[in-house]
This record gives sequence, C-alpha cells and structure tokens, in this order.
Amino acid sequence: MDASVVLDPVDLHLLRLLQNDARTTYRDLAARVGVAPSTCLDRVARLRRSGVILGHRLRLDPAKLGRGLQALLSVQVRPHRRELVGPFVERVRALPEARTVFHLTGPDDYLVHVAVADMADLQRLVLDEFTSRREVARVETRLIFQQWECGPLLPPGHAES
Repeated sequence: MDASVVLDPVDLHLLRLLQNDARTTYRDLAARVGVAPSTCLDRVARLRRSGVILGHRLRLDPAKLGRGLQALLSVQVRPHRRELVGPFVERVRALPEARTVFHLTGPDDYLVHVAVADMADLQRLVLDEFTSRREVARVETRLIFQQWECGPLLPPGHAES
C-alpha cells in the first residue's frame, strides 16, 4: 500500500479549491490561499509529482450524449482467479458503456457502472458483453435513479470547513 503524503494547511486548501474547479488559474489559487503565484505553482507541481493529484477530468452529462440510463452491474465470475482479473477488467474498460469498474470482496467480484441509451441497450450489453462470457457466472443489475457528487476528498481528520 502506498504511504500517505504529509499535507499542510496550504496543500489542503489548494486541494479543496482544485477539486471544486480544476481550471482555476494559479494566480487565482494563490490569491485565495494567500501565497505567491510561484509558490502555488511549486506546490501544485509537488502534489502532482507525489501522486496526490492524479490528473484532471472533464465531466460530461451522459443523457446529453444519448446515454440517459445508468446502471450498476454486480458481476460474479467463476473461477475467480488472479489470471482472469486483468483480462476481464481490460475487456470491461474497453466497452464504451463502462464508466467505472471496481474489483470487490464479498459475493460479487466486480461492480461496473455503465451508461446506456435505454433499457434495450442495457439488455443487449448485459447479454452480449457479460453473460455470454464463459467466466461470468451471474450479473445483477441495479438502475441508477439519481447521482450526487460529494465534497472534496481530504485526508482523515481534515473535514471540510
């Protein structure tokens, strides 16, 4: 397991701000945090180098892209062996409908978040891409009614203020 990175209050403030809007300029970040722009740039670069900041992503509305139905697929594979994990995950990640894949403990081995056009598209995906696979023993589907974003991710003991 990776070791935690020690973060001071300035780092934590930068992370809060960047998680709310990753497009914020260094000048604006520096002013809001109370440091010089060069210091801000150095801090963010250090957070990237240390692996705290993994990247920046653009969030899209699936419904506006013709994928108005989202679901969580609980997938059980048999046999559940190490040599099947990589190929299964890569196959799922290659599906245009797949949004996120989790490898789990418990009765289900994977949880896959998908975005599809409609119920018929979801049925096609489950039957053609999951249950047709030899190693897939069971798929359980849960439709997502609504989704909410939560606050910024911070180390334990540093609740949002």
